[in-house]
Amino acid sequence: MRNNIFRSNIHPSEITSKTLFESRRRWMQGSVASLAALALPQNIAHARDGVQFPVPIDRGKNRFSSDEEQTSYSDVTRYNNFYEFGMGKEDPFEQAHRLKTDGWKIQVVGEVGRPKTFDMDDILKLAPIEERIYRLRCVEAWSMVIPWVGFPLSKLLNEVQPTGNARFVEFVSLYDTEQMPGQKSPVLDWPYTEGLRIDEAMNPLTLLTVGLYGEILPNQNGAPVRIIVPWKYGFKSAKSIVTIRLTEKQPNSSWNLANPSEYGFYSNVNPNVSHPRWSQRRERRIGEFLKRDTLMFNGYSEWVADLYRDLDLTEYF
Repeated sequence: MRNNIFRSNIHPSEITSKTLFESRRRWMQGSVASLAALALPQNIAHARDGVQFPVPIDRGKNRFSSDEEQTSYSDVTRYNNFYEFGMGKEDPFEQAHRLKTDGWKIQVVGEVGRPKTFDMDDILKLAPIEERIYRLRCVEAWSMVIPWVGFPLSKLLNEVQPTGNARFVEFVSLYDTEQMPGQKSPVLDWPYTEGLRIDEAMNPLTLLTVGLYGEILPNQNGAPVRIIVPWKYGFKSAKSIVTIRLTEKQPNSSWNLANPSEYGFYSNVNPNVSHPRWSQRRERRIGEFLKRDTLMFNGYSEWVADLYRDLDLTEYF
């Protein structure tokens, strides 16, 4: 399309603005830097690490952000569960340079009035980009505090006009065994899928996430786009998303399919419902020595408790 940009039949609103062009160029420069990293040893090459964000970020204090001490950038990018790259905590850091994010697209389909495929330029234009400092709680009883960059997922969903039948939202991650060698393991039925109820997805806490620490999202943290659902265990926050599907019926989720007795569909952080292998009453904040008490809904009860007022959370875990 770039070669045809000056055709007289193109409406002015369709022409890329200078600001967006410069943002796109900076984004592409980050991708070039990532490709250059392929020549480095695996323990050094981790694509997109340190690439400044291409559009302005609102870092003003907001009601959802935590004022707790933030987990170090090194820990956030090196200690991670992303089984597409391996089951070790540092496997994503060491292997994610394989992921190619240039030209990334997300299709939003299903129970919507306006199905659409978004590229990253489209995503960045949908809403003001803001920083949200959220607690992240893993089902393995460790936690972090991370300054994510993005905007409410509801902005994207409203763009495609959900129908009256849209009761759930399914997220599908990239499936490519060459880029994601961990997918050769049968530990899960690939591609990775997750799901939320539509009211959970539309909650203002649910973040369509494109960065962290003021930078483009590193590959090992789910580049180029993921979701963050801070009141649920971390595995509910799908990474490297390629499809968002609105459905009438509850979608499958990868961990629930793998072991439904251990991983429920809801997977809300709940200190009163323990996992068979990990008590959920306390957690270890990465970077700290002593454990701390786990908060109901990871401390976000004020904004989400009413979503579950009619549910027995010991049964719908």
